[in-house]
Amino acid sequence: MFKVQNLLIIWLWLCTKLFTNAFKFNEILSSKMVEFQWPDMETRARAEMNGLYIPGHNVPLGLDRWNDKLFITVPRWKNGGASSLNYVDLKRIGENKSLPLIPYPNWDANTLPTDDNINPSKIINTFRVKVDECDRLWIMDAGKTDVFSEKPALFLPPGIVIYDLKTDQFIRRHHFDEKDVKDESFFTNIVIDTDKDNCDQAFAYITDPNAQGLMVYSYAADDSWRVEHHFFHFDPLNGDFNVGGVNFQWSDGVFGLALSPKNADGYRTIYFHPTASTKEFTVSTEVLQNKTAALSEEKYYQFKFIGERGMNTHSSTSVMDPYSGVIFYSQIQRDGIACWNTKRPLNPESFHLIIHNPQTMVFANEVKIDQDNNIWMMSNRMPQFLYKQLNFDDINFRIFMSPVNDILTDSPCV
Repeated sequence: MFKVQNLLIIWLWLCTKLFTNAFKFNEILSSKMVEFQWPDMETRARAEMNGLYIPGHNVPLGLDRWNDKLFITVPRWKNGGASSLNYVDLKRIGENKSLPLIPYPNWDANTLPTDDNINPSKIINTFRVKVDECDRLWIMDAGKTDVFSEKPALFLPPGIVIYDLKTDQFIRRHHFDEKDVKDESFFTNIVIDTDKDNCDQAFAYITDPNAQGLMVYSYAADDSWRVEHHFFHFDPLNGDFNVGGVNFQWSDGVFGLALSPKNADGYRTIYFHPTASTKEFTVSTEVLQNKTAALSEEKYYQFKFIGERGMNTHSSTSVMDPYSGVIFYSQIQRDGIACWNTKRPLNPESFHLIIHNPQTMVFANEVKIDQDNNIWMMSNRMPQFLYKQLNFDDINFRIFMSPVNDILTDSPCV
């Protein structure tokens, strides 16, 4: 009886701790349905009448912040996606948490082309974006829309689009080489490795979870190459998911990427994991940035398995706090965020769920740390959207924010 009481006390303490941390996480934005800031209501009505805007087909996915702009991506999962890359003005956030999304850099860039003469600055379909230290926005553009239909509409080859955030001007577009794009390729996550003192020496790492690969892009060389490894593949024993009352099976490979600060050799360690997996791996960016080495068979042993996170710890995105060495993980099956201190071995005992809310954080799919060391998270009920139907009488999409130090205070990860 004594042991049972002790376990109950510990369980109650853990629940209190998780919800206490959840309360530290401020709900910045929330909405029942995605709405955009249209030029006027006539334009909105015309778009809806012509099937160019179907409100229930717009679900947000990725985010990142630069100054007063909070970027929010709305992938064109189905037809009727009005604008794929958007932002909200953080200065306008107050009691009203349901602000309309403003297309970035404008409506024209996000309007699908009607002929073959496509401006390279167009944004066809983006899932995630990343702001770098040089005030640039890197956009992974899938180049095709209606991705859940039998015949997606292909407008451009997949690749990277880059904008200057200080001027909102287009910098360049890079298409991936045809040989690096597989039939099942679906490029999603993107992280940037750069230095504000040497902006041209930047690299982007882009995941291809459907085809189990990683793309590397050199800004200086304007060149990209595909890297493949066994560790990029999904774990067949960890492909069953239960989220918000929805059961489904995924076979997503490498997805989460977290970059360390520079090591003594001038390179970073990249921590990565497949979504359909509970294992974590690393590789030095020195291997990825050397095109010859990255494509050679000798690279195999440069990739390291570093540990197991534990049951139901599936994660989409992850991000490292450069000051503490703690990595934060979205926890898509546990409705929250977990953390692990990279100074410790990775195992179920060192991997901690620190924020959890089964009502407001269903499918916590995106986690980022901004230039002011605030952590951001988005939950969006994606499984309900994909496999059932969202109830638009409820709040479906939420964005939370908190200073990293507040989240780490009294955390088991410090």
